[in-house]
Amino acid sequence: MKISHIGLSIRHYYLFVLFIIVLDQLTKYWVQVSFFETQRLQLLPFFDLTLVYNEGAAWSFLSDAGGWQRWLFTAISSLVSVVLIVWISRLERHQVCLLVALSCILGGAIGNLIDRVLLGKVVDFVLFYYEGHYFPAFNVADAAITIGAFFMLLDMYFDDKRESVDEE
Repeated sequence: MKISHIGLSIRHYYLFVLFIIVLDQLTKYWVQVSFFETQRLQLLPFFDLTLVYNEGAAWSFLSDAGGWQRWLFTAISSLVSVVLIVWISRLERHQVCLLVALSCILGGAIGNLIDRVLLGKVVDFVLFYYEGHYFPAFNVADAAITIGAFFMLLDMYFDDKRESVDEE
């Protein structure tokens, strides 16, 4: 089962990437001017807004490494972003699920890359918790990357299903 033309060109996916970047940067800016570091605003019994800075990668990996990790993660994010830009440009319009996935990941990667270059750390502000158990704080860019990974898994699943139907 192939999705025929949705009517979106590759350019539309790059605009979606730009939307993610702008939304990410605007929300991070708002949090930085509205909160002092570690200040929390409870919105629900399991959800707060807060301002925390992450000098490492996911779940603060290497956050206390002394500063060199900033440049390592900047280089990795830059390389991944270039690869994703090229990959997106080579996809066909009917590969909607993969285009959405890669666009989300690219927008998130660039959003966090901007923080690393300008601030030397990533701004996080979304905090979920339950009875003293906390999920690491994250931001719009992190959410976009997670959503992109989910769409990549969906694409792989449906691609496998498509191949098995084609073989029958």
